[in-house]
Amino acid sequence: MAGNRKDLDLVNHLSIQLETFPVMLDRKYIVANASAVKANCENRNVPHEVDQLLELETQRRDMLRQVEELNRQANAVSKTIGQAKDEQEREERKANGRDLRAQKDAAQTQHDELDLKIRELELRLPNMAHPEAPIGEDDKSNLELGRGKHAPREFDFPPQDHVEIAKQWDWIDFEGGARTSGAGFYFLKGDLVLLDLAIQQYAVSELVRRGFIPMTTPDLAQDSILEGIGFMPRGPETQVYSIENSNLSLIGTAEITLGGLYSGETFDAETLPLKLCGISHCFRTEAGAAGRASKGLYRVHQFTKIEMFVFCLPDQSDALHQELKQIECDLFDAIEVPFRVVDTATGDLGGPAYRKYDLEAWMPGRGEAGEWGEVTSTSNCTDYQARRLNVRYKQKETKGTHFVHTLNGTAFALSRALISVLENHQNRDGSVNVPEALQPYLSGRKQIGG
Repeated sequence: MAGNRKDLDLVNHLSIQLETFPVMLDRKYIVANASAVKANCENRNVPHEVDQLLELETQRRDMLRQVEELNRQANAVSKTIGQAKDEQEREERKANGRDLRAQKDAAQTQHDELDLKIRELELRLPNMAHPEAPIGEDDKSNLELGRGKHAPREFDFPPQDHVEIAKQWDWIDFEGGARTSGAGFYFLKGDLVLLDLAIQQYAVSELVRRGFIPMTTPDLAQDSILEGIGFMPRGPETQVYSIENSNLSLIGTAEITLGGLYSGETFDAETLPLKLCGISHCFRTEAGAAGRASKGLYRVHQFTKIEMFVFCLPDQSDALHQELKQIECDLFDAIEVPFRVVDTATGDLGGPAYRKYDLEAWMPGRGEAGEWGEVTSTSNCTDYQARRLNVRYKQKETKGTHFVHTLNGTAFALSRALISVLENHQNRDGSVNVPEALQPYLSGRKQIGG
């Protein structure tokens, strides 16, 4: 991973506002910019059927012209019925009109079938990527932009990982979780529950102070909402738990429910941006996620997350993306955890993201001598999700409506935040110092364990 150490405020000031290509993946854009759309898919390692889409769109347009011509002919015949010389001619003209309308209806059906196939192909296309996003197959091509205030700590004893620390104080019961719900589930216990709640309360209070509206969200969403946000709720590659014999799935992030909250709605422009803070459980199958780096709480099937979500005007989204990134940095600086910020490579971007930044925290107990591990991300999804969910805005001075932009960012994924605090603030005896920012939410305690 390339990059160097920089002050994060300086990184933000150096962010360049570029003249970028349109990011609206409507059908006209896809047809007019097919080469760019295909190149974007290839850069993101996403299989595409753009050529098939173009062929079907040509057929659809031809069929639409047939529908319009047959409709024109039928209307023309209808107008001449009153001019018939006798009853026989009148009936012949009526029959001709009925035949033309039957042909028109058949052509309309073919048109609608083609339109549906095209829509299915459109749904599989990812958002266009920001021109500055590093091009690469996976996270090995992510570009380091800067680091937080705290450098990785030099321990005068061999640091333990969070599983060993928690075992010493009986803070996590993985065996009980497996017996109850299966592998990848767990019980938090004792002081670790209090620390978990302290992190949540700190994050929510900070976000409220910064203008976010706190919300608890449902743990379930309709599959149409998941698809609109850009998640695949069904199929062999899904990471989503679906409810059998229903159109509902468990959410993997409050991004889904917060984004779906205003599906089909239109905002007044002056009410934007709207900043939401979602508190939710998150459920993920984490298929194929086994490995040493995934041990303990790092990859689990259920966790709590504090999520930021923003609806805004298109010309606000770039600046708001920088703001969400800075909030994430401020939160991890406040809990005194070393981290670095990376610009996510195209091959590691989620489908809805135009650009994404990740925070990777230093985890001293990971690997042989400590490793970086992803703890948060923030994405500018431009109008990708809004188009699929039909979320718009209107302005007083102009006619019509336009699609909003949406952004999301993790304040804290509690499972990984706990890892970061336990491992970076551990003491020789296994006790853990409580970061000063969290102490007011833990009855003033400065240490847990010991």
